[in-house]
Amino acid sequence: MINTNPKILSIQDLSDHLDKIRENKKIVLCHGVFDLLHIGHIKYFENAKTAGDILIVTVTPDRYVNKGPNRPAFPEQLRCEAIAALAVVDYVALNEWPTAVETIQLLKPDLYAKGSEYKKSENDLTGMIVEEEQALQQNGGSMLFTDDIVFSSSSLLNQFSADFPEETKTFFQTISKLHGESKIYSYIDNARSLKVLVIGEAILDEYNYCDMIGVAAKDPAIVVRYLSQERFAGGILAVANNLANFCDSVDLIAMLGEFESEEVFIKEHLHGNINPVFFYKENSPTIVKQRYVGEGATIQKLFEVHKINQSDLCISEQSLLQDQILSRINEYDLVLVVDFGHGFISHDTAQLISGNAKFLAVNTQANSGNRGFHVISKYPSADFICLNDLEIRLEERHNPGTVSDMVKSVAKKLSCPLTIVTQGKEGCICYRSDDEIFIVPAFAKKVVDRIGSGDALIAIASLCAVQKAPAIITGFIGNAAASVAVSTVGHRNSIEKVPFKKYLSMLLK
Repeated sequence: MINTNPKILSIQDLSDHLDKIRENKKIVLCHGVFDLLHIGHIKYFENAKTAGDILIVTVTPDRYVNKGPNRPAFPEQLRCEAIAALAVVDYVALNEWPTAVETIQLLKPDLYAKGSEYKKSENDLTGMIVEEEQALQQNGGSMLFTDDIVFSSSSLLNQFSADFPEETKTFFQTISKLHGESKIYSYIDNARSLKVLVIGEAILDEYNYCDMIGVAAKDPAIVVRYLSQERFAGGILAVANNLANFCDSVDLIAMLGEFESEEVFIKEHLHGNINPVFFYKENSPTIVKQRYVGEGATIQKLFEVHKINQSDLCISEQSLLQDQILSRINEYDLVLVVDFGHGFISHDTAQLISGNAKFLAVNTQANSGNRGFHVISKYPSADFICLNDLEIRLEERHNPGTVSDMVKSVAKKLSCPLTIVTQGKEGCICYRSDDEIFIVPAFAKKVVDRIGSGDALIAIASLCAVQKAPAIITGFIGNAAASVAVSTVGHRNSIEKVPFKKYLSMLLK
């Protein structure tokens, strides 16, 4: 970072400087993102300065601002410069860590100032206020809670930003007023203790990044220059990884290939609290979907190559799979099936799952290998189904029909209390069997890659559905998970609990 103000120092230079001047001086530290500097921040700084002699402010760097997609709104350089321009602030430094714990240990302030809303540690979504206070006490410092007018950068950004349409802003205000942040967060926090089983095909998503050269001289073929490769644990593996950030443990039943199983890679890319059981499809590799993409701000897929055997799992493996499912299915609060239609789950197995799960959440995915003959009615009943617009139209065999009519028909057919149909940039439709229909708008501002958004949505929404959350909350939280997922490439990152709660808080301000 290029310093344009002498008040702005590196964190280490600030530490060295404080060691020289701290004698007979009381040093006060303020720390935060300060994404939109406002009067609340200024009052906070002024109150903090009155308690000491030197006010230092450390700023969270861009890479650690975990408030969801498109945050911070202002880059770290500008945020530091804006704070340094205030006369009340003596020194500013860009932090080097995700939290203030290491900062406190290095700078050893006499006082660490936080707003009055942090007097109750439960108001800190990160849960770090306790550790920060411990680090402070270990270095002879103490907490200072300032008492003044409170504003929210997120609220101001939401209120005055033109990025969200008015109807989306109204939706956020309505759901916040009707249900409140604490109730919404409760469905996320209470998911920890849920016993969850996920079932589906393991898929490796391989991204081969290319530069477009042109068209071959002698054939009508696209010519690209290979640049690099990135591989992700996709399919049911991605679903399990998303759930594992919210639940204490997740059990996984997945299909691999008999040869080229990729088992080592898969185990290395599963979260540590996932307990996998693998079934191996004979004469098959583990499914790999190779995507050749042009690099840029948005992933542009040029073509795909699939390493796959579309045949069904052999009878003996199906029998073993059914035995495995029956042996423990009654133990789980939530059974989540994402059926990609690549031969793992037969109709008999689907019926067995439907008839024995306490709470069943299902998606049957329409893709290039099964489009037109892989539909949700494969499962005779479910407690929560999540489909996209195409998938529900395939089930109803009625392309021009309205989704609101089709969702009622499918829900009745499967005796399903809750159905969500995703419609891309139009958001999603949530339907309760008591004839309530809610429209939840889409609120992803920037779409980098759509791969993984549906997996994220059904994973996190299922945790709400099994707790009987209101349909509008389930849809809101599911859409939020999808909007986080589309902001990154493929399954490069799974949905993490603390940043996700911060993102929800930002939306609801």
